[in-house]
Amino acid sequence: MRGSMIDGLYGAGWGAVKLLPEPAARALGRTVADAAWRRRGKGVLRLESNLARVVPDAGPERLRELSRAGMRSYLRYWMESFRLPAWSKDRVRGGFAPADVHYLTGGLAAGRGVILALPHMANWDLAGAWVTTKLETPFATVAERLKPETLYDRFVAYREGLGMEVLPHTGGSAFGTLARRLRDGGLVCLVADRDLSSSGVEVDFFGEKTRMPAGPALLAQQTGALLLPVTLWYDDSPVMQGRVHPPVAVPDSGDRPYRTAVMTQALADAYASGIAEHPEDWHMLQRLWLADLEPRAGAAPAAAAGGGGTGKA
Repeated sequence: MRGSMIDGLYGAGWGAVKLLPEPAARALGRTVADAAWRRRGKGVLRLESNLARVVPDAGPERLRELSRAGMRSYLRYWMESFRLPAWSKDRVRGGFAPADVHYLTGGLAAGRGVILALPHMANWDLAGAWVTTKLETPFATVAERLKPETLYDRFVAYREGLGMEVLPHTGGSAFGTLARRLRDGGLVCLVADRDLSSSGVEVDFFGEKTRMPAGPALLAQQTGALLLPVTLWYDDSPVMQGRVHPPVAVPDSGDRPYRTAVMTQALADAYASGIAEHPEDWHMLQRLWLADLEPRAGAAPAAAAGGGGTGKA
């Protein structure tokens, strides 16, 4: 019953919000965000706890301001995502303005596979739609399996409608499919700042230990693909901003675990630089650092397929 209700709510969101004028959808998002922020639920409190690591000199008042801005950014993501299927191609092309995109286009033009690895910032679905529309480049990604299954299917259909090839995060076959796409000179996009497998690579992140997925680094090593970190953020305009960071190089020496650790730390450092500049646009309402995680007895290690999924799905 609960699963059907959740699926129904998402269905209503896609069905109703996409019909609203854009100013009305933005206003609705801010209203919902502010209401959730005032309730001070677990997600908001966790967001503030995470932001306290990102902005360690922030006092309680500053953290509350950041968490409120963070919830507004988070709801902007949802309002945009509900409306993306109704956007015109021109609206999608003009909705994102990434800097240094030459790293991506140059890698693709050279016939080299490219991996874009992102944190949970701003609207990664919009960035993906921009790639398939503006650059006319399809790509593969992975998605976390959600319950109920009908909700997962809804998210998959939504992203496939934006031009993405969506593979399930679980099951073990995603890594091989992604590797084939890259060897063919294709593009893979992974949201990769949160490990969903409990078998990720330990990294230093804002002065504390966490784990991030090994998939992006392993794919780059196995296929020779270019590994590019990307960070996203919002400003006061309707256009999302972003930056494609310089490539993460494969170390010349060391075994595979060492190379993977070095490359994943480089991704974490790139993410941290973008998150520190735009902390309110980092949508991390879950536990992340090892100090906050409860041990999971008997957890079986999953295949290091892709990244941490595509966030909400």
